Amino acid sequence: MQLLQILILSLVQGLTEFLPISSSGHLILVPLFTGWDDQGLAIDVAAHVGTLLAVLIYFWRDVLRMLLGLGRLLTGRLDGGGRLALLLLLGTLPALAVGFLIDQYFGGPPRSPLIVALALIGFGIAMFLADRIGMTIRKVDHIGIGHALVIGCAQVLAIIFPGTSRSGITMTAARVLGYERTEAARFSFLLSIPAISAAGIWQGWKLYQVGDTSIINDALLTVAFCALAGFLAIAIIMAWLKRAGFGPFVVYRLLLGGFLLWLIYSGQIGGAAAG
Repeated sequence: MQLLQILILSLVQGLTEFLPISSSGHLILVPLFTGWDDQGLAIDVAAHVGTLLAVLIYFWRDVLRMLLGLGRLLTGRLDGGGRLALLLLLGTLPALAVGFLIDQYFGGPPRSPLIVALALIGFGIAMFLADRIGMTIRKVDHIGIGHALVIGCAQVLAIIFPGTSRSGITMTAARVLGYERTEAARFSFLLSIPAISAAGIWQGWKLYQVGDTSIINDALLTVAFCALAGFLAIAIIMAWLKRAGFGPFVVYRLLLGGFLLWLIYSGQIGGAAAG
């Protein structure tokens, strides 16, 4: 891959992974607008690993608290950090199960521009409604088993329908449950840690079995660029949600989804699977 292609894909992934506008949807769309071959799952996974580094660095205090809590759990003591770590793992189970089944029996999720367009619009409207009706009375420390599972099940939709946005749908679910905007974003980003880790390990094992090392340099560059872009995206949205809502992201989703539908039904791009 050319350096420019790696840079653009990394910026797209890094910025859109944490902004609620769908990273997978944008990664599907990049080849359509640039004429590049689909970057493939290996680069997709490298991009997600980069964003994983971004969230680990930005939320290092939460990560350290959870690691210490898990250590204390081994001695029979459960504190706030250990409890949060267990809830994140619990919330990840639905995505792990569905992701494994889709990968094993369907060869991966659909990569269709039409699905991306409809998901951008549909779940954008859901985000708007959730933000309008959701109360702002709960924080991450209030999350229990039930809420962790609800948010975790919402995360599954992002696996099935590219264009949904993993961060967007989990924030939407958290807002419906009454969590403050910044707290909804915080739990959403922390929830990405086990999900992205599992995806990276699974795809990394598959690449190891194939024995293809030709893309290692490209993957390492993708990880580095995505980490930088992802950190910037987290800082931006966390600062924004302290003083405003999801309005700009909803508008962006509706405009992009509408534009894609126009391209599809005007015959300029196909609505079937991309790549």
